[in-house]
Amino acid sequence: MPVKNRFAEMHDEITEWRRDIHTHPELMFDTHRTSALVAEKLRAFGCDEVVTGIGRTGVVGVIQGAVQGSGRVIGLRADMDALPIHEATGLDYASQTPGKMHACGHDGHTAMLLGAAKYLCETRNFDGTAVVIFQPAEEGGGGAKVMCDDGLMDRFGIQEVYGMHNWPGVPVGQFAIRPGPFFAATDLFELTLHGRGGHAAKPHETIDPIVMASQMIMALQTISSRNADPTEQIVVSVTSIESSSTAFNVIPQSVLLKGTVRTLSADMRDLAETRFATICDHTAQAMGGMAEITYDRNYPVMVNHAAQTEFVADVARSVSGTCAEAPLVMGGEDFAFMLEERPGAYILVGNGDTAMVHNPEYNFTDDAIPAGCSWWAELIEQRMPA
Repeated sequence: MPVKNRFAEMHDEITEWRRDIHTHPELMFDTHRTSALVAEKLRAFGCDEVVTGIGRTGVVGVIQGAVQGSGRVIGLRADMDALPIHEATGLDYASQTPGKMHACGHDGHTAMLLGAAKYLCETRNFDGTAVVIFQPAEEGGGGAKVMCDDGLMDRFGIQEVYGMHNWPGVPVGQFAIRPGPFFAATDLFELTLHGRGGHAAKPHETIDPIVMASQMIMALQTISSRNADPTEQIVVSVTSIESSSTAFNVIPQSVLLKGTVRTLSADMRDLAETRFATICDHTAQAMGGMAEITYDRNYPVMVNHAAQTEFVADVARSVSGTCAEAPLVMGGEDFAFMLEERPGAYILVGNGDTAMVHNPEYNFTDDAIPAGCSWWAELIEQRMPA
């Protein structure tokens, strides 16, 4: 079954929804306009139930198939939030809110799932229940976990859950996926190094946290180069250095380092955190200073379940004729929390030759809409055949 004709007919309408959302980006849990738009459309489509306020600003729609013999309930999730980036696309529907833009394509994800929801409400050609999940705060807020903590899975009886993300560099409308670990755990750290400040002309009277930080930054790279198995994936990045002094002739009292650690297995995640603490503590002590560590285990590794991955890859092939093996991704994805609660899978749909996500010149490709919508609809119809 190729791209469904109904989505070709609806393409302009879905594109209009997407561009409206793009024009009015909202961050984190502050998706009030987007959530209201989603809820309004789900009610207009004829969803059997529309619930707001799940995970603060999340929206859930329930669509019952024409047949209700299987008892199966499948969740489909799209994220709604934007990023704190100033848009540089120059589009006529560009963000009207300075410093905010849909630089990751969540506007497209929301619009495609809305299109699929409209189709499923029209046809109901399945045996079971489809639950469409519109989630806030994927970009750092862990909205998926907040929705799960609000009882999402149990309240709606969800048995399996699926997600989709657009991907620049993959041809428009084609798909890619992999079983097992797919997106990385994204741990965050803040490291305050305490020394003894003083005059830059008298370094011997100080405990210099700048030198301490410099040695520590280099030493932390040995976690991946000398502690981790070379066949494993691990990234340690210090991304910010802030001093308590801005003067040319003052050695500061303290330095703040910030960064992230990315891993794709529980063992590597544990090793990284343990070695991080040891290296920081001992380096600081060796230089007469002290390290104050805040290490936050943020999003877990996103792991696709094998059987569900094989199934949705077949669905993708039925829509586009192909489904490639996706690469490992060291970026994070909070859909991981949903896949810890229920079996399911996460797939990439091609966005074509565009700027990469999280770039001020990125834009979701509307030509991907029919394939994305068709994948959602086919997933429900093939997983719960009437």
